[in-house]
Amino acid sequence: MKIISYNVNGIRAAVKKGFIDWLQVANPDVICLQEIKANKEQLDFLTLLEDAGYKYHYWHSAQKKGYSGTAILSKIKPNHIEFETGIELADNEGRILRADFDDVSVISLYLPSGTNSARLDLKFQFMDDFQTYIDTLKQEIPNLIINGDYNICHEEIDIHNPKGLKNTSGFLPAEREWIGGFIQKDFIDSFRYFNTEPHQYSWWSYRANARNNNKGWRLDYCLVSKPLENRLKRAYILQEAKHSDHCPVVVEID
Repeated sequence: MKIISYNVNGIRAAVKKGFIDWLQVANPDVICLQEIKANKEQLDFLTLLEDAGYKYHYWHSAQKKGYSGTAILSKIKPNHIEFETGIELADNEGRILRADFDDVSVISLYLPSGTNSARLDLKFQFMDDFQTYIDTLKQEIPNLIINGDYNICHEEIDIHNPKGLKNTSGFLPAEREWIGGFIQKDFIDSFRYFNTEPHQYSWWSYRANARNNNKGWRLDYCLVSKPLENRLKRAYILQEAKHSDHCPVVVEID
């Protein structure tokens, strides 16, 4: 099973940049999208997705138009799709979407950014609520793969300027501590499981030619629950995909 996570920063804009042709070449079994920025009735390309093999597509849009939202596109029919979590911010802003398959559940997650002090407070509350949600869910579904934009770099290796950005949201000590604890509890950072090289990022600012200079952040993860460890095959980043300020991240499991 090949699973991709991709913050597309607007699915309609990504489609105009060749997303569907790219998707056919990348050929995942399941792709989790974040920041779709659209309601389903605005998506005039669904037939093209279905023709590309993704007959099963699910869209969790934010109540606020043109904002946030997640989706899961799949070649395999899920047994169940779960839109609701009981976390108000997640449900109102379409930040968590889950697809249950026979022996694994796949989550598309868009964790809030902390763009100002008010949003940072919401981000920390969301992180706490999400931890509680996952702790409960694991008791029912131990085989979880949580894919998405976590808006946090975990270690210094995951950001291009760790000293200069240590007081910036996305790399604050408390954020790093949270994601480290979340992973340590029962998850594997699939990319770092296979890759220990520096300068491997998944997001670059549109400013100052950051992408061409590879001044990036690794904000996107495929976290795999530990019971799936012996089924891990590969994990990698597709930096050549350029439909967004993020790029896709991939995990493959048996």
